[in-house]
Amino acid sequence: MNVKPLVIILGCCLIVNPATVALKAQVNPQVQTNGSQTTNVVTAVPFLLIVPDARTGGMGDAGAASLPDVNSIAINPSKLAFLTPRYSVSASYSPWLNNLKADINLAYLSGYYRASDRNTLAASLRYFSVGKVQLFDNNQQDLGFYSPNEFAVDFSFSRKFGETFSLGTAVRYIRSNLSSGNFSSSQNSKAGNAVAVDASAYLRKPTHFFGKDALLAFGLNISNIGTKMSYNDNIDKLFLPTNLKLGSAATFFLDDKSEVTFALDLNKLLVPTQPIYDNNGKIVKGKDPNISVPAGIFGSFADAPGGFNEELRELSLATGLEYTYNKQLALRCGYFYENPDKGDRRYFTLGGGFTYQSIQIDLAYMIAETKNSPLANTLRFGLIFTPGTVLKEARK
Repeated sequence: MNVKPLVIILGCCLIVNPATVALKAQVNPQVQTNGSQTTNVVTAVPFLLIVPDARTGGMGDAGAASLPDVNSIAINPSKLAFLTPRYSVSASYSPWLNNLKADINLAYLSGYYRASDRNTLAASLRYFSVGKVQLFDNNQQDLGFYSPNEFAVDFSFSRKFGETFSLGTAVRYIRSNLSSGNFSSSQNSKAGNAVAVDASAYLRKPTHFFGKDALLAFGLNISNIGTKMSYNDNIDKLFLPTNLKLGSAATFFLDDKSEVTFALDLNKLLVPTQPIYDNNGKIVKGKDPNISVPAGIFGSFADAPGGFNEELRELSLATGLEYTYNKQLALRCGYFYENPDKGDRRYFTLGGGFTYQSIQIDLAYMIAETKNSPLANTLRFGLIFTPGTVLKEARK
């Protein structure tokens, strides 16, 4: 079995029938050979682009500059430097694409420790399971059942410089086990392994707007800068989903108990855009994607076959709103937009949270804008525990 279709497993489309399984990427790659202008970005392990926590999920996946919490390691590690409790842990769970296949899920664990007033250490684990699937080789021979899975382990460090600025980084080990060597009749498949890093920054400034105290914030995170991944020694290696996330947020303190946050994120994948090929496999428009990781990152701003207009279509937008009362009750909503030619993830989100002493419980619900979207009705659950601390003091 050629494992390359299984490499890009995590996304918007999982098609299952009794005879075969076809798995497509979160970015829905469509590399054309007939001159079509529809091209996309192809990466390994796109599960790393899924926002794992329910609070950010309830805000349309916008979180690069929102108020920090223990789950910030997955969105912008530099925000962790502004947390005041000594330490905290969290767990999140989502039955991903549950309306297509019941046993697909994403689990997430994270925790941090504030080593000093300026330095914070953190770690997390992301685990994505596709459940049990039936596999076939290229000749449609039954290869039995298998349980593909992928995971990433993160370790991060963030440091605060003064009272308004912080920097952060994360080191990540990634393993993608989508097949097994005995599921291959013509080639020796193997689990993919990679190492990556994140680089992030966070700036926040207290101010005064419309007669109210406010906090303006800006966030930057370049994630998954790392080695390419391969599932077979004889096939091309795939880029990791290196992603540029730019965000801003404004929090207004309406009174002693009420506050509202508006958040906006822009995302851009920093990997080569697939060119257009002719029937002989020759590139007729665009650039060769078989380049180094640094060249792929810097070249990703000007390699789309459709020129500048296509580069703009590769930007995705996330926006969210959060209202909090007495740091105990939170209501959230948001919207995520991705161009139809570049993945077509378009959805509204609703969410809420409740805090009692050291426990915070969060829930998010996804409402797909597109008809028959596999992301429709997706739920995310989250739990945060901060021992010995009342969580209403955790995010100041």
